[in-house]
Amino acid sequence: MGQTNRSSVPEFILLGFSSQPGMQLLLFAVFLAIYLAILFENSLIFVLIRIDSHLHMPMYFFLANLSFLDISYTTITVPQMLLHLLSKEKNISYIGCIIQMYIFLSLGITECILYAVMAYDRYVAICHPLHYTLIMSRSVCVKMAASSWVGGFFFAMVHTGITMRLPYCGPNEIKHFFCEVPAILKLACADTRVTEVVVFVMGVILLMTPVFLILVSYVFILVALRISSAEARLKAFSTCTAHITMVTLFCGTAVFMYMHPASSYSPERDKYFSFFYNVVCALLNPLIYSLRNKDVKGALVKLMGKK
Repeated sequence: MGQTNRSSVPEFILLGFSSQPGMQLLLFAVFLAIYLAILFENSLIFVLIRIDSHLHMPMYFFLANLSFLDISYTTITVPQMLLHLLSKEKNISYIGCIIQMYIFLSLGITECILYAVMAYDRYVAICHPLHYTLIMSRSVCVKMAASSWVGGFFFAMVHTGITMRLPYCGPNEIKHFFCEVPAILKLACADTRVTEVVVFVMGVILLMTPVFLILVSYVFILVALRISSAEARLKAFSTCTAHITMVTLFCGTAVFMYMHPASSYSPERDKYFSFFYNVVCALLNPLIYSLRNKDVKGALVKLMGKK
């Protein structure tokens, strides 16, 4: 019966942001400009870190991973959203919806874990500066980054499987611009209470565990900075502030999306929150974290000077 119900909905309809033709053209222009800016900024950061030997350090290695993540994270949703803004056909196949949900969750979970890894990197750099290169060796950094990716894709498989095991027999209109878990669950033709509890618990584990580890890292950092020089405190504060800002923006909105009660779900409100942590954070990441950094700006000036 479950399989029959699933086969009765071969596709979903993504309603997106607006059904007014004039507004759709305006949204297309705005979202296209944002997406191109995301591609440019994050590609620039990724290339600079790859080609400049002065940036071949653990912090920038993780930043390169973050830039690649942001490019991938937005590419899985924004091009389709742009296409739907120009087309009368706003459908996505059942399989396509599963794939999009899985990849989106994989990249999102990976980014959360990576933020925790980056906080640990700052902890080692500030609290154990003499042993920093030994502790954060190249092989250790690669293993930590790889673990973030593997963890993201593994937990997303569980998350997606729990969501899509439910029968979906209609209606098939998703009040969202992509296949996100809370919006999909609203279309299930079965009691979703158990699934919603499982999704909530997974949200607590996958979102709050990295946030907790980040907080612990910064507690140790604050303790260490109390006995540091004013110059060292200023340098550490600059780097840590950027990291805390991005963690707050990304994880804060993601926590709201995946950890609020199902009864308070609001399609209009929630899709804007999704747009913020999916698209706006990817736009702000390079501006807040990388392009304000002295070393990155120096690498950019050097690259422009060569050209």
